[in-house]
Amino acid sequence: MPETAPLPLDPRAIRLDADAGSRDDAIRQAGQALLDAGAIDVSYIDAMVERERSISTYVGEGVAIPHGTLAGKEAVHHDAISVVRFPRGVDWDGERVVLCIGIAAKGNGHVQLLAELAEILMDPGRAEALRAASDPEHVIRLLQPVREEPFE
Repeated sequence: MPETAPLPLDPRAIRLDADAGSRDDAIRQAGQALLDAGAIDVSYIDAMVERERSISTYVGEGVAIPHGTLAGKEAVHHDAISVVRFPRGVDWDGERVVLCIGIAAKGNGHVQLLAELAEILMDPGRAEALRAASDPEHVIRLLQPVREEPFE
């Protein structure tokens, strides 16, 4: 099986003790982290909020994965993710979100990013560790592909 590449996560795009007053505030913080990492133009943040108004990016288990609209792709410089943790939680249309993973991708790059994130988040241990992480280096390690040890 081919090994997947590491997710494009710049340490500048990790915030582990954030607080948000609303869903849109949380999305804007995830977008700001992408902006701080140089992945997007500021207009992409509005595209992320717009996407959320058309379809929820809440994926369950306290996690949301906001990303921009198709029109917002022109504001993306390179594929990237941001990780923003809200220890006190954020109301996300009646659900409680503690982990917001923002995505910026050129072309169809978001499909691969979502697939890689889904694989990580389907592992209950890794998903729980991400929701509880308090160290950026730990987050980066958790978001690396799992390397299966060869049989001896």
